[in-house]
Amino acid sequence: RAAPSPRMMENAVFMSFTFYSTVLILKMYVVAIITGQVRLRKKAFANPEDALRNGGLQYYREDPDVERCRAHRNDMENIFPFLFLGAIYSLLDPSPTVARIHFFIFCVGRIIHTIAYLLRLKAPTRSVAYSVAQLPCFSMALQILLATTPYW
Repeated sequence: RAAPSPRMMENAVFMSFTFYSTVLILKMYVVAIITGQVRLRKKAFANPEDALRNGGLQYYREDPDVERCRAHRNDMENIFPFLFLGAIYSLLDPSPTVARIHFFIFCVGRIIHTIAYLLRLKAPTRSVAYSVAQLPCFSMALQILLATTPYW
């Protein structure tokens, strides 16, 4: 007999949110690893101690390939708000299907954005992916505001 699960784990919307959030966090880790590998290959380090450890201060420099890999800056500006919005939205008891669509669109949009960034895909691929991913966030934010307005 299985042990009873916490109430949150019985919430289908929250479990869907948890799945997509975890995929996005793993994606961010992958981008960070790619950035580190390119930094090592290109010998372009963000701080002097790493440059000294890897050949000298001449490698304390910026490199356009390393900067391109740092797509995780954009991820932080977008995924962190999604984590907040999605968690709160999950508590509003939305339709599981509608919620899953919100989470899926955001997740796919962010993955395509990263691929477009790293592989230098033709414009407007990256900006379209960014914009599409913002739609569910605006939708969730609006629904949260509508649900919480009576309490402010």
